[in-house]
Amino acid sequence: MHTDTLANSRIGNDTQVKTQASVLTDTIRHDIIAGTFAPRSKLKMRELSERYGVGVIPLREALSRLAMSGFVDVEDQKGFRVAAVSEAELLDITRVRQRIESDALRDSIRHGDLEWETRLISAAHRLNSLPLRTADNADINPQWDLAHDALHSALIGACTSPWLIKLSEMLREQTGRYRHISVKAEHAQTRDLQGEHQAIVDAALKRDADAACRLLTDHFARTAELVLAHQIPRPNGH
Repeated sequence: MHTDTLANSRIGNDTQVKTQASVLTDTIRHDIIAGTFAPRSKLKMRELSERYGVGVIPLREALSRLAMSGFVDVEDQKGFRVAAVSEAELLDITRVRQRIESDALRDSIRHGDLEWETRLISAAHRLNSLPLRTADNADINPQWDLAHDALHSALIGACTSPWLIKLSEMLREQTGRYRHISVKAEHAQTRDLQGEHQAIVDAALKRDADAACRLLTDHFARTAELVLAHQIPRPNGH
């Protein structure tokens, strides 16, 4: 009985650590995307432990998971550091996302039913109802950010390929940091984001896959252009 009790206790502790690590992973990822931690900045365990009110074990697990997904770099004997951003990575991610998410959108339009249309209209309405920026105009409104992800998920929600959906979601996460940079660009406030999103939605609802995919591709390219205008690091520091 004593052995069983110890085993159950260990299982319970392991589960608690994994659950805590999962929450931490999402929280730290969000903070990295939002720019709370600058690219290439050192992630110090003591400071993070105090910031999030957690122990080192779940914190290390969370950072290891973020390293696997590309948000954090692991340095031998030196700990963890926020992954860098660069022009080369931005252009690569944008090109791949244009291809993958366009394929997912085309398939979604082909197979979408009335329920898909309803979810898409609802997601677009919610996004259009929220302000893009925070009250101090310094960054993206977190509620808008969530609604933005929900709209892009709704667009490809009827796609019949789980891998296309999964890859689209992964790429959307990776472009999150660049999206936050784009709103700080000089001409960002002249961009009609609502109009861009609505045009994609309208084309999708009309079942015009060619137009919807073209508009989606242009939408991603516009974000990249704004980020590049904000002068993110170029290869080799040039």
